[in-house]
Amino acid sequence: MVVSKSAKTKRLTKSKAFTLLKNAPLLELGQMADGLRRRLHKKNTVTFIVDRNINYTNICINQCKFCAFYRTKNHSEGYLLRQDDIFRKIDETIKLGGTQILLQGGLHPDLTIEYFEDLFRSIKARFNINLHAMSAPEILFLAKQSGLSTTATLARLKAAGLGSIPGAGAEILSDRIREVISPRKIKTLEWLDLMEEAHRQGIRSTATMMFGSGEKMEDIVEHLDAIRRLQDKTGGFTAFIPWTFQPVNTKINVKPATGVEYLRVLAISRLYLDNISNVQASWVTQGIKMMEVSLRFGANDMGSTMIEENVVAAAGVHYRASKEQLIRAAQNAGFNAAQRDTFYRILRRF
Repeated sequence: MVVSKSAKTKRLTKSKAFTLLKNAPLLELGQMADGLRRRLHKKNTVTFIVDRNINYTNICINQCKFCAFYRTKNHSEGYLLRQDDIFRKIDETIKLGGTQILLQGGLHPDLTIEYFEDLFRSIKARFNINLHAMSAPEILFLAKQSGLSTTATLARLKAAGLGSIPGAGAEILSDRIREVISPRKIKTLEWLDLMEEAHRQGIRSTATMMFGSGEKMEDIVEHLDAIRRLQDKTGGFTAFIPWTFQPVNTKINVKPATGVEYLRVLAISRLYLDNISNVQASWVTQGIKMMEVSLRFGANDMGSTMIEENVVAAAGVHYRASKEQLIRAAQNAGFNAAQRDTFYRILRRF
């Protein structure tokens, strides 16, 4: 859903967004973001999805400095899940009320498109569940490995069962920063072009931002502007998810972003992205209590129960949340909770 660009207010400019991000009093910024959230979501409801992150492999050639999860091909801790193991995880997820699988992994040098076509078709033949799968870096790498265009690669993955794409791989959409933290990874324009082509083929996606790895405020605003411009063009983003870089066990030595910094970025994201209906709070990196606060700083969605999560956990952060905890968190913040599907259709209210 693409909402009104103005959302009953004048559209925020980059310079104004930078000024607010840098100088606005925290509570004033939160009040502004909460006001826009209330205009976009008139019912006093916040949502969540029941799903599971299945990381089919941790073997990755990119070796990003910010990642604590990857292993090289011959590393003793490297793995590639068997299909039976993936099926077992999906079966467990469905029994817990799950409607989505987030299926992601590293850039494994031995996997081609036929591997994923077989995997996706096998999953869809066995289970009624949405495949929120791959990422822009994975899909572009797969196209190169298979000697295909990105257009053909996306079309074949969609035909095999790909339902939607997570926004991973965006990090900060500034090549100056990407050259430092992930020099082997795809560039800004490649991420944006891949998402545009996916949207053109009717494949919806989320958009993300990982901040706190050394970027400047200007980079955050430029990232938001790139997302907003693409959403103006395609309307294909279902939600935006900002989250903080976790430096433990990585090759980047920075202090973690504070809760206040997180709230400021969350609020400015809500205010700037007036054409993306949903903004997601990150309890995975911030914890449940901060997520409750986030629901008054512009967020209208609590993300996923994440029955399984491995990537952030590898960086030393181990927050967990059950469905019951998310419902209680929503109520603590003064909202009603509702379970949704991938495309923000309400499945159940609590």
